[in-house]
Amino acid sequence: MPSISRAFSLKEPLLTPVLSRLALMMDEHLKLNFLDADIVKDLALNGACLEITLVFPYPCHSQKAIIEQALNATLCAITEIDAVKCHIDFEFTVQSAQTKPPIENVKQVIAVASGKGGVGKSTTAVNLALALSAEGARVGLLDADIYGPSIPIMLGIPDFKPVSPDGKVMLPANVHGIAAQSIGFIVDAEQAAVWRGPMAAGALVQLINETQWPELDYLVIDLPPGTGDIQLTLSQKVPLNGAVIVTTPQDIALADAQKGINMFQKVNVPVLGIVENMSFHVCSQCGHEAFPFGQNGGEKMATRYGLPLLGKLPLTLAIREDLDKGLPSVVATPNDDIAHLYLAIARQVGAELALSKAQPTVSISMSNE
Repeated sequence: MPSISRAFSLKEPLLTPVLSRLALMMDEHLKLNFLDADIVKDLALNGACLEITLVFPYPCHSQKAIIEQALNATLCAITEIDAVKCHIDFEFTVQSAQTKPPIENVKQVIAVASGKGGVGKSTTAVNLALALSAEGARVGLLDADIYGPSIPIMLGIPDFKPVSPDGKVMLPANVHGIAAQSIGFIVDAEQAAVWRGPMAAGALVQLINETQWPELDYLVIDLPPGTGDIQLTLSQKVPLNGAVIVTTPQDIALADAQKGINMFQKVNVPVLGIVENMSFHVCSQCGHEAFPFGQNGGEKMATRYGLPLLGKLPLTLAIREDLDKGLPSVVATPNDDIAHLYLAIARQVGAELALSKAQPTVSISMSNE
């Protein structure tokens, strides 16, 4: 059994068998057992009910019932324990990104990028932000796709205009439980499309820093496709804690996605993993599964670069229809398989961020009973 220095409310002789069993339980996202992951914060016996407090470094609100069921199955084998009651909290960290100044009120910044357009990057960014929120985090979303700001439509607020309380900062939109900001809220698409790279990049950095973000655990930034001036400027000037690469399985998309991975590696931004979009299509009539853009391309690229494959998403009409209505899948159909896929990706992204932290951090607790 691992050596534990923490003082638990539960005392010997029951403590040792409980810890021995917890050491056998694995967290599927951190790939560590509960003790090595340091998520067990307290143990107490109330009659024959064992109360256990778990604090996760990533949001996983949807998993509480599953975790409690697994704990019951594991710990109720001990004679003195008839039931387990689980208390789950989340503890997100304030992470610094090299020497870049932090964004006020923002703990961690996640970039969603792709080497080319048309692979569903913005769709992934929107649903990732909403999934992180659904799992218990406070989330913001920045639309940095200067030449095609689609997030206002995807969120159902194309006519939103930011207001300023003091003439210096702007307030973001509050929609579907997240804070959102977009260049599309400020200028129309035709005006944005004629900006040169350096001008666009400067405007985006200004937009980030002059938005009065509420207290956020994660700020998700939907980057423009490619690896040009805007992407490089944001990577160098914005404190990115990690990047998610979105691709389709086809060779041309994978070739461009590799450029995105190499760009982030050159500017010392950790790549958290790869999302393979449009992986397969299931016929609504016969259930046949087809692979119109090839098969396992994202998985092969993840293996090549030693990165996690965060998830595979289907090519389905529902995702597009939901976005056209301004109701992304995570909020439109929260109990469907597609939403569950995004939730799983969000949990893994949060876990990868927790695992990638390399600098001293300050812990801030947020209860999510």
